[in-house]
Amino acid sequence: MQGVLAAALAEFGEGPVRVIGAGRTDAGVHAEGQVAAARLATRLDAETLLRALNAKLPADVAVAACALARDGFDPRREATGKLYRYLVWNASEPSPLRRRRCHHVRERLDVGGMREAATALVGRHDFASFQATGSTATHRVRTLVRVSVEGEAGGEIRFELEGDGFLRHMVRNVVGTLLEVGLGRRAAGSLASLLAARDRREAGPTAPACGLTLVRVDV
Repeated sequence: MQGVLAAALAEFGEGPVRVIGAGRTDAGVHAEGQVAAARLATRLDAETLLRALNAKLPADVAVAACALARDGFDPRREATGKLYRYLVWNASEPSPLRRRRCHHVRERLDVGGMREAATALVGRHDFASFQATGSTATHRVRTLVRVSVEGEAGGEIRFELEGDGFLRHMVRNVVGTLLEVGLGRRAAGSLASLLAARDRREAGPTAPACGLTLVRVDV
């Protein structure tokens, strides 16, 4: 998305354009509310630029709003919170219309157990156990203000995580671990000790990228 947006912006300004996003998403992850900034010398006002950009961008990328920011605005450093959503289609048969937006789990999930397990993640913790192996982040303490699990077995189940920041693959690793609880492979009350272990090897697998969406960035 970053490169595509930079190329489109360059058509309405002078010279190359550098786009700074509030964060990066892995290949296959969706975004509904990404925030980005760029310095652009153009005669177009914000509303006209918005329409012009959407006329140039490919069908799978769109700009929802465009505004003049103060000089030096950096959405990556100034983001105060993010909301992620992860969708699981929990049915024996696949749903073709959900294929690109949901992770398909055929076995019946214990939604109540996953909801109970998720409560241990709320608050300020060291999330090293949910950080991708090989990540270079040195500060691993994050605050999650909400971790919710909604829906019913046999249909669509929605995980939402809202917090001040996320480590690489953190949401997908959390969901992969909660799914182990839902499948009966891990006790619902085990996540507090998992956090304390600070060891990625103790957590569950990384859930596929297709089910994850960055819903909102607060700046």
